[in-house]
Amino acid sequence: MIKRLKYHEIDFEKYAQCLENSAQRKYSATKQFLDISSDKKWELLVYKDYEAVMPVPYVFKSRIKIVHNPMLCQQLGVFSKEDNIEINEQFLKFLKKNYLIRIYTFNEFNQFKTSLNSKKNFLILPDDYETIYSKYSPKRKRKLRLDEDVIKNSEIKSITFSEAENFIKENFLGADKDEDIDAFILIFKNMFEANCLSFSAFYLNKRIINIVVTYFDDFTVALLGTFNDKESVKVSGASTLIDNCIKENISTKIFDFEGSELPNVEEFFRGFRPELRPYHIIEYSKKEIIKKLLSLKFIMKL
Repeated sequence: MIKRLKYHEIDFEKYAQCLENSAQRKYSATKQFLDISSDKKWELLVYKDYEAVMPVPYVFKSRIKIVHNPMLCQQLGVFSKEDNIEINEQFLKFLKKNYLIRIYTFNEFNQFKTSLNSKKNFLILPDDYETIYSKYSPKRKRKLRLDEDVIKNSEIKSITFSEAENFIKENFLGADKDEDIDAFILIFKNMFEANCLSFSAFYLNKRIINIVVTYFDDFTVALLGTFNDKESVKVSGASTLIDNCIKENISTKIFDFEGSELPNVEEFFRGFRPELRPYHIIEYSKKEIIKKLLSLKFIMKL
């Protein structure tokens, strides 16, 4: 029932049709997003004639292929006209049986019989801005009321990748290594050049103090990064930039906060009163991967 296709074997027209007509549509599963975020290191599981599909990204560690969600790619999973638990279970079993898995995330719509761990995401669905704003927390509304002096000496501008690059590098938090920062920056660069990423900057006294990075398509605006000058956090430039992005897009597009398991970031997002949309994840430790790899090698010798 399920076929495993390498990248060059995928019928991308059928894949796009399945994705766009699916009940679970996610921008992060599109060819463009996956190609850039994974550097085209992904293959596809297909049910029947593209009735359901499941993209599977991977990395190589010591020349061993391991399933791992790419940077900035929060949700993948199964895509079909209707979410079907039985079909989802087939994909899950196929994935576990045929791959070494480090991290794989399903989308918020995928349901399973198997008990899986979950993570949090937050969305604001399309509506008129006034209605959305009225739901903001009192604290968020206070943060958005900037001081008169700040209003007089600040502005919001869309900027290019080259204008944003140094500020992002200098204010990047959460990456373990310099190579990780470089990898994020390269993805931002490639997405900007593909015309699907924007950089919005908050200037105070003609100096950038905040930047938000958003991915956009016809249906969604996704918050891929928020970068702040730590000396100017009290100005609330990040809140202002996000609110402005919501104001410009929410009448026709979903605003996706891309979630966070960090309490302070989650609290910040919740101030905009988004909907909680948890999604399932399967994750294995390096020790578990090695154990499975050894068992597979043993079976091959028999």
